[in-house]
Amino acid sequence: MARSHIRILKEAKADQIIEVKTRISHPMETGLRKTADGAPIPRKIINRFECIYLGQSVFVAELQPAVSADPYISFFVRARQSGKLEFVWTDDDGAAYRDEADLTVI
Repeated sequence: MARSHIRILKEAKADQIIEVKTRISHPMETGLRKTADGAPIPRKIINRFECIYLGQSVFVAELQPAVSADPYISFFVRARQSGKLEFVWTDDDGAAYRDEADLTVI
């Protein structure tokens, strides 16, 4: 099971640019390893990340096979108004892991 970690300011001034830091613990599998009997273990990596703020996608990353385990992603967002930032990590089999954080604009 995946577990996410998010760090953002809880409060920001209007139009302030804030840093958003995310990391997801996920059982990444490269697809290059084999089981003890020689069968390939299917690839299962986080291949897409999206942040949605005030209903709009504000950051998207398409991740490739060389991505590290438990990928850490940092980016910046302009705080326009109070609301939720929604985070979606998607892996190879289509499973989506979601989390959110509240941002208050003062």
